[in-house]
Amino acid sequence: MKHSIKNSVISGTGLLLAISLFIATIILANTAFTTWRIDLTENKLFTLSKGTKNILNNLDEPVQLDFYFSQKAMNDFPLLANYGVRVRDMLEEFTAHANGKLILNIIEPETFSEAEDQAVASGLRTVSVNATSDRVYFGLVGANSTDDEKVIPFFQSNRESALEYDLTKLVYNLAYPDKRVVGIYSQLPMISSRGDKTTETWTIINALKEFFEVVNLNENIEALNEKIDVLMLVHPKKIKRENLYIIDQYLLKGGKAIIFLDPLAEQDRTQPDATTPDVMPILYSYLDELLEKWGIEIAKEKIVADINAAMRVQASSPRGPQEIDYLPWLRLTEKNFNVDDFSTSELNLIHMGTVGSIEIIEEEKLEITPLIESSKQSTKLERDLILFQRDPTVILSNFKSDDKKLLIAARLKGRAESVFLEDQKNNDEIIKDDSFVDEGDLNVILVSDTDILADHFWIRKQDMLGVSVPQPVSNNGDFVINSIENLSGNTDLISLRGRGKYSRPFLKVETIRKQAESKFREREKELQVALQETEKKIQQLQQEQGNEKSYLLNNKLTAEIDKFRNERLATRKELRSVQHDLRKNIEKLGSQLRFINIGLIPLLITVLALLIGIYRANRRI
Repeated sequence: MKHSIKNSVISGTGLLLAISLFIATIILANTAFTTWRIDLTENKLFTLSKGTKNILNNLDEPVQLDFYFSQKAMNDFPLLANYGVRVRDMLEEFTAHANGKLILNIIEPETFSEAEDQAVASGLRTVSVNATSDRVYFGLVGANSTDDEKVIPFFQSNRESALEYDLTKLVYNLAYPDKRVVGIYSQLPMISSRGDKTTETWTIINALKEFFEVVNLNENIEALNEKIDVLMLVHPKKIKRENLYIIDQYLLKGGKAIIFLDPLAEQDRTQPDATTPDVMPILYSYLDELLEKWGIEIAKEKIVADINAAMRVQASSPRGPQEIDYLPWLRLTEKNFNVDDFSTSELNLIHMGTVGSIEIIEEEKLEITPLIESSKQSTKLERDLILFQRDPTVILSNFKSDDKKLLIAARLKGRAESVFLEDQKNNDEIIKDDSFVDEGDLNVILVSDTDILADHFWIRKQDMLGVSVPQPVSNNGDFVINSIENLSGNTDLISLRGRGKYSRPFLKVETIRKQAESKFREREKELQVALQETEKKIQQLQQEQGNEKSYLLNNKLTAEIDKFRNERLATRKELRSVQHDLRKNIEKLGSQLRFINIGLIPLLITVLALLIGIYRANRRI
């Protein structure tokens, strides 16, 4: 009995010691190993990238970061408090890699304190967290040696996957306050002019301003001859010859450019001419004179359609609203991008609309590196079909794959001749200076779409603390900024963009759905043809019945009409059945995969634990 009591005491003491050791280990880990992490995410979202480390290791001047974090006031909001700890830990990790050039101050501002006054003066936002209206601060203020200041007013939890990027961008802008200059020449309403309240500046322009000095060349294209590091040329559909000359010479004298052309620019709001209202306005831009010299062209009046990348849209049908693949709009993923090029290597999703195809006419002229391509299940549709056909089903029925990839964006490098070579020989008056260059080295990124820049293809607006905040839903902006940074000579920030996945679809389900819908469309066509033939026969018999005087013939025709009506009902029923089975099979497969991904692993672990428990119990017996 005493032996039993003694064993119980020892067992209890051991249990208490084990619990105490466990708690002590957790406390020690939380205090001493805050920067130790194992990153199991697919894209290593919580591991500092090479680009961040390069920027931190190469800081020349000290940068001070004041992190305002009301940790105590957030005790009732564990999700926000935990995110705050994560931000603090990452800032400390930044400091560890900065060789003493990054000074971090963690501040918990109390009400009516000097720290709170400083936070308010710096532009930090607050939120109320309880009934007593206590305010919490959760933002960052950065300053460099010349008193330049950058602020993150409030860390939004829905941007957690972009945390490293946001912090590195802030440090980079403080470390390198002298920005590269981007000149924008566009015939789309991308930049609102002073006093114009009807036009809103596109988000892509505001995003560019975070990294570059942006110059609007529409107001004075001759500024291109001054210090412009990269030219962004968008939709030059009616470009004056003297302006083309300035662009031609800029490129041949070593200027860099990213050019956006389009066979159908959906954001071009040009109205038909009042004198010729029946003539369609020009909504395309091909820049033929330049491209011909480079040995390439954009396929005329053709739109790229890719059955594997078609965007799902809501469309009206006789059976009500339904989701359908809209071929002119493309949802391009990693498999469409060049993973070896700085501009596209870190991207995972780009949305584009009514895209053109870049065709190579003379292969030996330039070195052409594909950046974005369609899949092999692609074709080129007539532009007029897209313009005048509003039913996505009809557009889908016209699809027939050409079984080859189509080039959508490319990097162009090599020796190129001037468009104005003959004019120079003929002493044309357009050649105004003696510094004319007849040929030079080209460095251009060409994109056969302008809608990639439009807000509705990559931005959704969300209300955050009473402020409308643009939230990206694809990497369109990242691609543009990556390309311009690469052309201007910097690549450190490129490795940070596009690391977070915007969506994680069931790829197998998508493949099966597309295959099933393809078979469904074929069967639907057959049934529709049969239905039309049946209705035609019914109409024909009804006309014959009206002309026949004989009672017996009328009875015979009535029987024939009833027969065809029954066939029509049966055909419609089969049509509905095919559609119902398609949806049912896809939903069933989706449910099975969700169970495998979410429920099967915990179930297997539970079963394994039970089996081990039973095995051990049997061994004791």
